[in-house]
Amino acid sequence: MHLADIAPSIFSTLGVPDSQNRMDIAPSPTGRECLFLIDGLGASAIKDYGDLLPNISAMLSYGSLQTSFPSTTATALTTLTTGQLPGAHGMLGYTVRVPRSGGRILNALKWDERVDPLMWQPVPTLFEIAQSSGVTVSHIAAKRYENSGFTRAAFRGAEYKGANILSDLVNEAKKALTSSPSFAYVYVNDVDVAGHSDGVGSEKWLAALTFVDSVAESLIARLPRGTRFWITADHGMINAEEKIVIGENNPLLDSVETVAGEPRARHLYLPADQADRADEVARSWRDFLGERADIYTRQEVIDAGYFGEVVTEDSRDRIGDVLAIARGNTVLIEAERKEQESNMVGHHGGLSDTEKLIPLFSCEVN
Repeated sequence: MHLADIAPSIFSTLGVPDSQNRMDIAPSPTGRECLFLIDGLGASAIKDYGDLLPNISAMLSYGSLQTSFPSTTATALTTLTTGQLPGAHGMLGYTVRVPRSGGRILNALKWDERVDPLMWQPVPTLFEIAQSSGVTVSHIAAKRYENSGFTRAAFRGAEYKGANILSDLVNEAKKALTSSPSFAYVYVNDVDVAGHSDGVGSEKWLAALTFVDSVAESLIARLPRGTRFWITADHGMINAEEKIVIGENNPLLDSVETVAGEPRARHLYLPADQADRADEVARSWRDFLGERADIYTRQEVIDAGYFGEVVTEDSRDRIGDVLAIARGNTVLIEAERKEQESNMVGHHGGLSDTEKLIPLFSCEVN
């Protein structure tokens, strides 16, 4: 099963037209569904630290699902909300180059007011489809995300309910599920933030696990009786060991004009008049990095199916001429962001099981 299968399956049980029950889940008990997404909570965290997650671990487990590539928030959440893979929805990483923009980089989470979110991500969200079919759809997360370009690109169709503290989060979720049929999406990023700053297994990260389990406990205790409650994630995380700065005492910047993506999955763009040198650049990266990364040209990564069977022309334009996917615990640091990226302990975006496998749990609120 895949992250892309979750929302279509849930919405199908609420009677949303054209939604496919890809996971073959049971009908919605009362027409009230709540999906709690915990940013950064990979399946490995459940396996290795389940004792810190007693409430989540007690729920029905669907095993490990696969997230999208790259295993990063912007790509994964858009995959969740559209039910489509990245080649179709076009959110291909944390940052990508905007085609025909003079080299501008779009940070999907911070956005760029010059980029129209509805044109950049044109696939109708399942939230839009559900709302238009009579389902009350709510998005409950921190207030700072409400009007972001990313929210408009990936979450349009849901009524946004800002909540910065736990009590507000739970109260908004409860109110969102008053009527039937209704769907509430709840998001927190404490695990992801702690992993980036201090690393998986750190004291701060372990405290974040305890916190998100308490959020789950509070939601289960307060949501309307008969609500079906789901928990999943967007990606897992590894701790960096070897840090390679691109172009620092190495030939990795030769013929590369722009570096985008993130330290575990890099998009590399060549000057327009040198695009035919992609094979040469890919060979150079392979020769230098060896087993520390998998290197693909644009066509090779499309043929490998990492972005899905469908890759639109817009998506093709956004993919790097060369992609570098780090292996093991290696990270590929952008020279211009050396201090910021090197100070991050935890990273994600790659294809390791730790990064790409996510949990899925459910229970019915009694």
